[in-house]
Amino acid sequence: MGGEIPEYGLLRLSKVLQLIPVSKTTWWAGVRSGRFPKPVKLGPHTTCWYWQDIQPLIEKPPPRS
Repeated sequence: MGGEIPEYGLLRLSKVLQLIPVSKTTWWAGVRSGRFPKPVKLGPHTTCWYWQDIQPLIEKPPPRS
């Protein structure tokens, strides 16, 4: 998988997609629909997700639509 997974903190989209095997398009559609958690904007070109929001998706993935 490459790199350590933190116990807490922020994950960039590339790491999220390594953990949740969906395409970028599917991920962003899921964010818009509420299926996936909303991101945290750190700057104009930096978007992250809280590890605490991603961890439950790894443990119990949402049903496929």
